[in-house]
Amino acid sequence: MRQDNRLPRVLHALLHLDGMKDPATSDQLAEMLNTNAAVVRRTMAGLRDQGILTSIKGHGGGWQLARPLGEITLAEIYKALGAPTLFALGCGDEDSQCLMEKAANTATARALEMASKTFIQVLSSVTMADLADDFELRMKELGLTPEDFAYEGTGQH
Repeated sequence: MRQDNRLPRVLHALLHLDGMKDPATSDQLAEMLNTNAAVVRRTMAGLRDQGILTSIKGHGGGWQLARPLGEITLAEIYKALGAPTLFALGCGDEDSQCLMEKAANTATARALEMASKTFIQVLSSVTMADLADDFELRMKELGLTPEDFAYEGTGQH
């Protein structure tokens, strides 16, 4: 099964947006994320629809944060991405008449539901500002400054 890595990629892009003076174009974000601009536009449109981003049309336009990082939780972003399935696991035949299979399905479904709730609880307790703080701490540990990072769509970060 192919992994869905949209959540960490979007978090990455939002951290870049916070560090940019001007709105970022889909092309700039696509270069940062090593993907294409159409994928960026589709993904960012979902975040715009949830009030996480705004888009500015025309020359000088692009994507920018709609709110400060401290007001955006990772759970909001996860939900804006359509709450992708966490696990490849699933239940057996849901229409089975076998009582043993029903017991196995119930136990599996319960565990998956608990894991999903825990995941959402953790994401709800973390804001984008927490990620920015983590980034700044990592920068300081390496003796770097914000000027060491390119935000102008050069693909460097």
